[in-house]
Amino acid sequence: MTTTAPTASPVDFATYGDYTVPARRGAAAFERPAYRFRGRISADGSTGHRAEPGRYHLYVSWACPWAHRAAIVRSLLGLDEVVSLSVVDPIRDGRGWAFREGPGHGPDPVNGFTLLREAYEATEPGYDGHVSTPVLWDRETGRIVSNDFADITLDLGSAFATWADPAVQLYPEPLRDEIDALNQVVYDTVNNGVYRCGFAPNQAAYDEAVQALFATLDDLETRLGGSRFLFGDAPTESDVRLWVTLARFDAVYHYHFKANLRRLTDYPDLWAYARDLYRIPAFRETTHIDHIRRHYYGTHPTVNPLRIVPAGPIVDWDAPVGRGRHPGRLGGRVAASRPA
Repeated sequence: MTTTAPTASPVDFATYGDYTVPARRGAAAFERPAYRFRGRISADGSTGHRAEPGRYHLYVSWACPWAHRAAIVRSLLGLDEVVSLSVVDPIRDGRGWAFREGPGHGPDPVNGFTLLREAYEATEPGYDGHVSTPVLWDRETGRIVSNDFADITLDLGSAFATWADPAVQLYPEPLRDEIDALNQVVYDTVNNGVYRCGFAPNQAAYDEAVQALFATLDDLETRLGGSRFLFGDAPTESDVRLWVTLARFDAVYHYHFKANLRRLTDYPDLWAYARDLYRIPAFRETTHIDHIRRHYYGTHPTVNPLRIVPAGPIVDWDAPVGRGRHPGRLGGRVAASRPA
């Protein structure tokens, strides 16, 4: 007998209002909430969570850049059959992320939850914090391992090495200090920087955020003029982390978050680099612009109170990359990214 998992009732802003994050209120600048669950997975189980095929599940939103990172890494490493994944509705009302039938999303196949909040409450009864994606769920314990996006991608790349594609090394030991340093700058000024622009509580906070954002993009443009990827001829954690913001930049952040000194397409090398990444299946197949547009324009009433989703801009991600001077030496799951 086949049973169908339940789903949440339709989005209803009139009844439930908008989803809010209390930590944002009254701050001098945008502040991202802390992540409550920070368990780690290890190959030997020393952390309390042993890496095992079929044990863990990722709850993601295709709209969320932090969840997008985890989905890319899972795909790049070839862990699709090792760590399962399901997707929430990109539109959230005051109840938060929910499981509904729709294009690219559906019911929760693991627990039959209708709201992602239920996973948080199952882990910590009475949970009253931010409900975010990604969520890494442990089927064995029936609890969340982690909702910390940075730790999740690192654990996928290390703890699951036995099942991962050995040709893909996203966090190689010799480069870790450099990767960590660049990741911190990109997180502060680019990944989180666009939010600091969009949710700036005053002009001064916005001015500081937008200048820092474009100073880093200018630096990255220079860096990528001499390198195919951020650390040479193969993608690393840093490329994954930068990509999720670049993928959303012209479609959302440039207009919606007022990150509008320049567009991504105004940067010759940064734009070519982004299209180069898009040719890699793990990047392309996890990038759902429709989810991205509908989420951002539909769920930020202080920024877009009428929830009108714009039709453009039209961005040709399939335009020739034109980076032949950086041929790269890629194999395995990133071979399809060879520049044209």
